[in-house]
Amino acid sequence: MEAVTTVPDSLAAPAPSLDDRLVLTSALAQRQHRMWTARAARTGVMALDATTVATSMFAAYWASKALGFGGGLPVVTAGGYERVGLLALPVWLLVFNRYHLYNARHVAGRRDEVGRLIHASGVSAVATALVAYMVGTIVARSWLALLFAIATVALVVERQLVRVAFNAARRRGHLLRPVALVGTGPEAAAMAATFSENPELGYRVVAVVGDANRMHPGLADIPAVLDHRAKLAEQVRMTGAGGVVVATTDVDPHMSNRIVRTLTDAGIHVELSSSLRDIDASRLSIRPLGRHPVLYVEPVRRTGWRAAAKRWFDVSVASLAIAVTAPLWLLVAVAVKATSEGPVFFKQERVGRRGRRFLVYKFRTMVNDAEKLLVDLREANEADGPLFKLKADPRVTRVGRILRKLSLDELPQLLNVVKGEMSLVGPRPALPGEVTQWGPELFERLRVQPGITGMWQVNGRSNASFSEYQRWDLYYVDNWSIWRDLAILFKTVPVVLSSKGAY
Repeated sequence: MEAVTTVPDSLAAPAPSLDDRLVLTSALAQRQHRMWTARAARTGVMALDATTVATSMFAAYWASKALGFGGGLPVVTAGGYERVGLLALPVWLLVFNRYHLYNARHVAGRRDEVGRLIHASGVSAVATALVAYMVGTIVARSWLALLFAIATVALVVERQLVRVAFNAARRRGHLLRPVALVGTGPEAAAMAATFSENPELGYRVVAVVGDANRMHPGLADIPAVLDHRAKLAEQVRMTGAGGVVVATTDVDPHMSNRIVRTLTDAGIHVELSSSLRDIDASRLSIRPLGRHPVLYVEPVRRTGWRAAAKRWFDVSVASLAIAVTAPLWLLVAVAVKATSEGPVFFKQERVGRRGRRFLVYKFRTMVNDAEKLLVDLREANEADGPLFKLKADPRVTRVGRILRKLSLDELPQLLNVVKGEMSLVGPRPALPGEVTQWGPELFERLRVQPGITGMWQVNGRSNASFSEYQRWDLYYVDNWSIWRDLAILFKTVPVVLSSKGAY
């Protein structure tokens, strides 16, 4: 690793060497290129927004005319609406900018971006009415209402496509923001791994700030180590970093305060971790407690109308799914019965909410004596922890392998959902033998109903380790919401179609 050293602040700085000047020149060139790229991307998004809004204005006009809205008002020609739209379009972009819709830090989360889009579109629609009033053109209220509705939906779709394009570019190594990571311990290493494994976050660690002699092994590949006791702002700029992320648990509070003051005074963006790894950001809010800014964590509410809504949704969707897929059930049943001996359905005891045991239903995908054969296969287990996974499991039938690949073997679990033993979304229903090997923390997953799909299933399925399985399940339990259930269901569709991790 290359160490960047400078003299302490208390001493006069020597004249920079030729190498230092070359490094600084290169860093400045990289920063200029990054700023140009960011401006180009921002301009591109603004152009797309303007096109989407303009198209929505035309669509709202023709929809209002086709539906016969606006009766009783003076007739306004298409040219009048075009004039109002042309004058109002820059106002929409100004409002979007005011709502920080062109600032990556404020729209990093999809939910936050959608919320800002809805608010900004509402304000912009009102501003459009004011523009019409100022130019003396009376526009139909139906046009304004349709404009708000159409523009909001169109903008959400457009921004989602932009997000997909940006994520694809970042996975190829483009549009990544170089940052310096303050801290040399486990949290800093975990954050560096997160940035590396999830390039769609948009960060690339180019330097670490701390003691090179106390470096976590996970930070060994970071190209530069900076000394926080020297001229840190200059060192950060020489690495080409566009900001700094502080791993708070790895840094002394006094040192953290000094670093934040030094860097923010120099105009460098600073972000601090909360040290709460698996608490959803939407549950956090900052408030002052004396001189200390503290994080308040919203409690999870699983009872009351939320529980009733989840149960109603489960029964409604499961019943509809059973009715729609009934012919498929018949075909699968015939295929299972015709190709191997044994019953069509496989029933197995699982552990549900609050430790209650129940029988889970599946289409049989293994030979009839699969449970007996399991004893001889234990040593070939490819999963860690109490789970058992075997990619080339000899007990699986030919038809069973197809059913598993398409996740059709799990269709009968819809009956468990209707009976109230399972939910559409929740942790995987565990075997009693697995529960006996759980640590105390994992028992928290029994607070909710097990599900047909869940966070573990859409984030790796059979490819995930037991530690990931545990982490995803506990994250779901700790951060449950109806909106999260809907998001998981939508993510399940492409996962099932791709057969990712299914065997």
